[in-house]
Amino acid sequence: MATIESVDFFYLAMPQITLDVDGSQDALLVRVTSGGIEGWGECEAAPLVSIASFVCPPSHGACQPVGRAVLGAELNDVADIFAIADAVRYFSMDLLQAVHTWSGIEMALWDLLGKRQGRPVWSMLGYSQAMPKRPYASLLFREDPADTFKDASKAAAEGFTAIKFGWGVFGKGTLQKDADQLRAAREGIGAGRDLMIDAGQIWGDDVDRAVSRLSALESVRAVWLEEPFIPDAFQSWATLSSRSKSVRLAGGEAAHNAEMAINLIDYAKVGFIQIDCGRIGGLGPAKRVADHAVNHGVIYVNHTFTSFLALSASIQPYAGLKDHDICEYPGAPKELATCITNEAIKMDRDGAIHLPSGPGLGVTVNENAIKKYMVDVEITVNRRRLFPPMKKCKRSVE
Repeated sequence: MATIESVDFFYLAMPQITLDVDGSQDALLVRVTSGGIEGWGECEAAPLVSIASFVCPPSHGACQPVGRAVLGAELNDVADIFAIADAVRYFSMDLLQAVHTWSGIEMALWDLLGKRQGRPVWSMLGYSQAMPKRPYASLLFREDPADTFKDASKAAAEGFTAIKFGWGVFGKGTLQKDADQLRAAREGIGAGRDLMIDAGQIWGDDVDRAVSRLSALESVRAVWLEEPFIPDAFQSWATLSSRSKSVRLAGGEAAHNAEMAINLIDYAKVGFIQIDCGRIGGLGPAKRVADHAVNHGVIYVNHTFTSFLALSASIQPYAGLKDHDICEYPGAPKELATCITNEAIKMDRDGAIHLPSGPGLGVTVNENAIKKYMVDVEITVNRRRLFPPMKKCKRSVE
């Protein structure tokens, strides 16, 4: 019988953090050990808060640290991962950061079990093969449409057949300014490539402001409009979907459990459901959403804006779905994100990417390369050090 012996967190950050909506500026890696084998995962959330949720003192019975359910738990097969997930939910239900922290740990558990069994994670999730995915470059709108045009042209020259622009200035100014940005993006990528737009929840639940952009979106043949509203504004989502002629809605990256994503499919009427395995609770709930999407005619898409470790993990839940082939791919990540793994997931000559063939997630962490980005963290309560723990396994990344 194998148990989880240790969980180590590695907070990485660029020397300077900007307010750009760029998740590749820092990272929280998780290493789990069991039976002499290591597994790695990545949380998609504020690193310091996530570490704190693993070690914090309990507030009451339903607000205990995530570590309560993880450390010492049995890890012999996939069923154990789901059992630990249930324990985290039960013991930490009032600790809202818990699911973010658990997401990276859950990834690492799949990676570890895959290595132990000598199998890729996608096969453990029930797929017979991993299908190639068509990556889209995920980019931010620039202040000047001319710069948006340049970024779009560059991504097209790099071979991307689909490109997404989002956030930045979009939705914050006039309709004309948004139309100028959309036109710059389309002209930059050319006529033969797919263009997607991410509004970053900018309109809250205001349907009229979103509807006013539909004509401009349709004129540039946008495939989807992503996150026009806050996640739970289901009526606004459904109304906008019914009023759009050709632009489908996309969302789901903010889902913190499978039920939130399923509600977007059932009630918000999205055409594309985008899941971040570093937020939703890991690969298990993501696979559940992928199955629901298939059964309801909705296209599943990963949400990834960071490292190749996170990218590999995010593709696993829909790796075997041939008709769900679009894949978010960080278009201009910071150096920190690109150095995390020894392996890189690159496009082939046909503009497709393929999951690594190795066991687990198929990538390994470059422990030497990440040292320069390590953030020194210590959490102390009443003079008792909670992180790093006083007794811990040997850490090679120090």
